[in-house]
Amino acid sequence: MHRTRPTLESVALHAGVSRATVSRVVNGSTRVGEDAREAVQRAIRELGYVPNQAARSLVTQRTDSFALVLPEEPGRVFSDDQFFPGVVRGVSQRLEEADKQLVLMMARSPASRDRIERFALARHVDGVMVASVHGADPLPVSLARMGIPVVSNERLLGPVSLPYVGVDNTGGAAAAVRHLVRSGRTRIATVAGPQDMVAGIDRLTGYRAALDEARLPAAVAVGDFTQESGVAATRELLREEPGLDAVFAASDLMAVGVLRALRQAGRRVPDDVAVVGFDDIETARYTDPPLTTVRQPIAHIGRRLAHQLLRLASGEPIEPSLVLPTELVLRESA
Repeated sequence: MHRTRPTLESVALHAGVSRATVSRVVNGSTRVGEDAREAVQRAIRELGYVPNQAARSLVTQRTDSFALVLPEEPGRVFSDDQFFPGVVRGVSQRLEEADKQLVLMMARSPASRDRIERFALARHVDGVMVASVHGADPLPVSLARMGIPVVSNERLLGPVSLPYVGVDNTGGAAAAVRHLVRSGRTRIATVAGPQDMVAGIDRLTGYRAALDEARLPAAVAVGDFTQESGVAATRELLREEPGLDAVFAASDLMAVGVLRALRQAGRRVPDDVAVVGFDDIETARYTDPPLTTVRQPIAHIGRRLAHQLLRLASGEPIEPSLVLPTELVLRESA
């Protein structure tokens, strides 16, 4: 037997309230008493009523959807770098708790950035989170100027500031290098991250600050957060500083490349050269030897990013910047 789809009227009859009251509850209005709200929600559950999302969006001017934009090449996003899946997992969990939808978008070209701007300007989402910003990327600022709620996972480079959720990259890097200094290492090099990204800049700043404290010289090669760049940078460092006895890599993936290059050069880790990474990805536990690293709370970054955006989109006050702590994790490589 065909069952008639529940309507607002049938929910109102079942709950013993007016149709207008049901509409207010469905659309999130605060102008409903608690008893009436509970009666309507109970009727919705018992009847299996599903609100018309398009009609609801017209009334509330909300879509209950939020975009997470990744301005990265697909090779980076879908590599064995656990930062991106970790952030997506944290964002998804927080939005699911709030009964909101996640829209994942890639911004890897000017054309894709234009498409995202048009999508957001048409109010297909209630707000945007931008992860892994390079340089003075105009996308976050452009979205904010349109009046769209925007939160970044890093502070922006340049004169414009937006709300962000980041980690203590500088402090984490400094802690890693101080550990190497305390263990007696005196020729400590670094494979730094890209210098158009906050994480790359701040981790290099922390490295230099700790060496300045110890009055030790710096030796820097720059990579791009990939294993391949870690190998190439280490070979460069060994040519310029053959006597180096430690390497701080600004990401675990680059540290894996450092380990490979040192092994190929006949250097023992940690006997000849100690190695420290950054991120504490799962692979760090299974390298040979297991990698000492700096842990950043990746999934928590995603959760906080979504939480801040939910509050911003609802007109609630938020902290303009959240910097989450890092932790040095000691293993056999240093």
